[in-house]
Amino acid sequence: MMRRREFITLLGGAAAYSLWPIAAGAQQVARTRFIGVLMNRPADDPPTLGRMAAFLQGLGELGWMVGRNLRIEYRWNASDAARTRTAASELVALAPEVILVNTGVNTGILLEATPTVPVVFVTAIDPVGAGLVESLAHPGGNATGFASFEFGLGVKWLELLKEIAPGLTRVAVLRDPSVPAGSAPFGAVQGTAPSFGVEVIPIDTRNINDLERAITAFAQRPNGGLIMVVPFAIRYRDLIIALAARYRLPAIFPSRLFVDAGGLISYGVQGTGADQYRLAAGYVDRILRGEKPADLPVQTPTKYETVVNLKTAKALGLTVPPSLLARADEVIE
Repeated sequence: MMRRREFITLLGGAAAYSLWPIAAGAQQVARTRFIGVLMNRPADDPPTLGRMAAFLQGLGELGWMVGRNLRIEYRWNASDAARTRTAASELVALAPEVILVNTGVNTGILLEATPTVPVVFVTAIDPVGAGLVESLAHPGGNATGFASFEFGLGVKWLELLKEIAPGLTRVAVLRDPSVPAGSAPFGAVQGTAPSFGVEVIPIDTRNINDLERAITAFAQRPNGGLIMVVPFAIRYRDLIIALAARYRLPAIFPSRLFVDAGGLISYGVQGTGADQYRLAAGYVDRILRGEKPADLPVQTPTKYETVVNLKTAKALGLTVPPSLLARADEVIE
């Protein structure tokens, strides 16, 4: 994990950049190029620090160095539609040559602000279904990037949750109704639930008050568990984990970031997402050198991981099956 002071040094393009090798044969660019970055988390959020450091390192390895041939304008904490629209409009008005944006929701708002500025997205769910691109192979338009996971994970989430807590008969699926991409993973959970003998209850949450009230009401009946199909609630991570612990609700998440913070189990893209940001640097490089987003296929994850928190399992009174422990990519003890 990177300290905030170290990350600020990276943002300033200071001496740390000189330690990153320039790829052999990288084209030397005479003029300073300009890119924008739109993130839904604060600048001092630890996971975001690591992801952005990976992005900056990827750029450095391709010959792009802040203060030498690159300028970056950031907009942080675009965590709701109003903030995102303001931040997107500000960035577009500055006329960057390409914008990096995270999440499908923020990408959609950014594309409303500009049909022409090239956009590279990361951690976007179902970019085709969300209308961000025409197809994965041929995005069309002015956006391309990296999807976060595929629909079939909904089945895997329910399978793992039932395996770690076989007594479950009810599952609440946390989703944000304003995120269209969440409907497909929810449909996968709902479609497979009867084969596991589980009742699925959707919990639509738009804010922190809705979230706490809905989980509290759901927990009044026994044998319940939680599935979060869209990582919309990363900003509510600590609250969700605390509520799951308070009401002894086994919960599965789409990112290990929740398990690192005390959640029970996760199944999702391997790592903390830094790899996508590093790869996104490659797409930004290609766009700066003349390629168009419409010609760069959207990439999907190829490596997934299961992470289990044994301390949380013990607190919930659960015994993790040895077969699950053997399959897990990481066990937090």
